[in-house]
Amino acid sequence: MNKQPCRAWLPFLAEDVPPQCDAPVKVAEFELKTGCAALGVSAPELRLDHAMGDGYAVAVEDGKTVITGGDAGALYGAYAWLMAMAVGEAAPEGEQNPFYGLRMLNAWDNADGTIERGYSGRSLWFEGGRLSWDGARLRQLARMLASVGLNVLCVNNVNVKGEAAQLIEDELPELARLAAVFRPFGVRLMVSIDFSRPLVHGVGTADPLDEGVRRWWQERAEAVWRAIPDLAGFLVKADSEHRPGPFTYGRSHADGANMLARAIAPHGGILVWRAFVYNCQQDWRDQKTDRPMAAYETYAPLDGQFDDNVILQVKHGPFDFQVREPVSPTLYAMPNTRLAMEVQLAQEYTGHQIDLYAMNPLWRELADELPPGGVAAVAAVGNLGRDDNYTGHPFAAVNLYGFGRYAWNPFVEPENVIRRWARLTYRLPDTQEDALVHLLLSSREIYEKYTAPLGLCWMVRPGLHYGPNPSGYEYDAWGTYHRADRNGVGIDRTSEGTGYAAQYPPRERERYEALETCPDRLKLFFHRLPYDYRMSDGRTLIQRIYDDHFEGCAEAERMAETLRTLDLPEPERSEAFRRMELQLANAREWRDVINTFFHRLSGVGDEKGRKIYD
Repeated sequence: MNKQPCRAWLPFLAEDVPPQCDAPVKVAEFELKTGCAALGVSAPELRLDHAMGDGYAVAVEDGKTVITGGDAGALYGAYAWLMAMAVGEAAPEGEQNPFYGLRMLNAWDNADGTIERGYSGRSLWFEGGRLSWDGARLRQLARMLASVGLNVLCVNNVNVKGEAAQLIEDELPELARLAAVFRPFGVRLMVSIDFSRPLVHGVGTADPLDEGVRRWWQERAEAVWRAIPDLAGFLVKADSEHRPGPFTYGRSHADGANMLARAIAPHGGILVWRAFVYNCQQDWRDQKTDRPMAAYETYAPLDGQFDDNVILQVKHGPFDFQVREPVSPTLYAMPNTRLAMEVQLAQEYTGHQIDLYAMNPLWRELADELPPGGVAAVAAVGNLGRDDNYTGHPFAAVNLYGFGRYAWNPFVEPENVIRRWARLTYRLPDTQEDALVHLLLSSREIYEKYTAPLGLCWMVRPGLHYGPNPSGYEYDAWGTYHRADRNGVGIDRTSEGTGYAAQYPPRERERYEALETCPDRLKLFFHRLPYDYRMSDGRTLIQRIYDDHFEGCAEAERMAETLRTLDLPEPERSEAFRRMELQLANAREWRDVINTFFHRLSGVGDEKGRKIYD
């Protein structure tokens, strides 16, 4: 791609925020001054009210607009007002407060500069085993995060590797310098840590109940917070996918989390503990063990046992960011524990930031499904990298923007979010803007149609997770089976099967267990069905599979036609076209591989006579 600065959804803010803007209120003053000059509007008055925290209020007093907010809230209010002016909307009057207090981006960056499941280039702040960054680029990134209200950035991979463990040791001075880059934008850093780190320092154990282990973490926390007093906290992945954890010592995850939480509590630190724990060495012959049940079985019995500064971070679905999953039952099951819901901006299973997949429709569904007040925070695996546009596909920026809008208000309408992003970013004629909004708004459903059908999950190429391989994970150790044969497909997760559905509260359990009320798009997640089963619209299961894949591919081809009508600027236009060609090839491959797979198993042809390969 051509080298030029990326302005994402803030193209009217052409000037870089100077380093001397060292506090959110100073950034807000600078942004209002330069932004209003660029837009040709009068700047509002800015007032600080520390008691408002992240909240802000916009009012008109004696004909003049006044923005009042807390330390970060004043900045959020300034951005909200500027973006409204940029798209020609009325000033957003009234008080605004975020729905979630912690609105976090989890970076899976490694110290060598690579990014696990990264599709946007190398790390923006790591290279060669060290922290290394371009200050202007990171100020631009911090501006983007602050403009949508994100307030925490965890800088390193949850799978802590190599030199990344040094972030809270020898690299601490550099981490403090990095924190200073983000601090003026109200963004606090968090660090992923290695649970077993005391072993490297001669303690001899990592048992969370060992006094030497507790003392080591207390001393380390004192050093870390002395260097970075506003560090948000630590993030931990334990006892999952070969990561060390308290199970090694016969301890519970409450034991492990609380030990760390108590070490950082005197400094105001939060301990975020990921609930992604399951047996990744399952025997495919074992039909009793059901991987989606693992998080609930591990954590639900521990409800109420975690300290107040522990947040249990739970993936939004019980599997692993699949194209279609139900809400994780763990999110319903722990009313006495602070929970964070984890989503994934990095399109690991949803197109690698090649295929279009706008995520706000998914998140709005989650907001409608979750119990009121059941989740205290929200986190997303980031989609950022060193590519010029930060997100690989220029349209993937809609997910970063949209996540911030969702974290502030999970009930915001997806079309509202996508249209605002499109209008801020491109300034297209009305008909072209409508076309782009429709293209993005429909992208999730189209991708779902041409990939894994009806909640099956895991039909991707192993390891890579892009492109179809319907049996790629069928006989492996990861517990990701669909058990398709000549008679039918799907896993029975009702009381007659694995019993997974019983993990839900009664209303949800009854809806999922009954075929009549289970949503069609989740039927193969909860039920094993014969190919001649009649779906809710009267079609057979096999015909629904064929129809979805043919339709999804055809709709992707129409997306390409729509894209060609848009007067996008360069280099975004060329890059979007290049990736659309890759998406079309992927859609055709999925259509043909999945249809052929089920045709060969079922022996049933397509009622409409379309081409399926024998």
